[in-house]
Amino acid sequence: MAKKVVATLRTSVGKDFAKVIRMVKSPKTGAYMFKESVIPNDQVKEFLARK
Repeated sequence: MAKKVVATLRTSVGKDFAKVIRMVKSPKTGAYMFKESVIPNDQVKEFLARK
């Protein structure tokens, strides 16, 4: 799946998007998980500021 995302981001339209990976702690188990999203560049700071 990662190959598809990387290939999509290399097109001229894909330059407006970024793949963001954030670590999130599970409230149920206390373990850390990784949350990946492909979002527009102007929303990156908002995504990382959210909990």
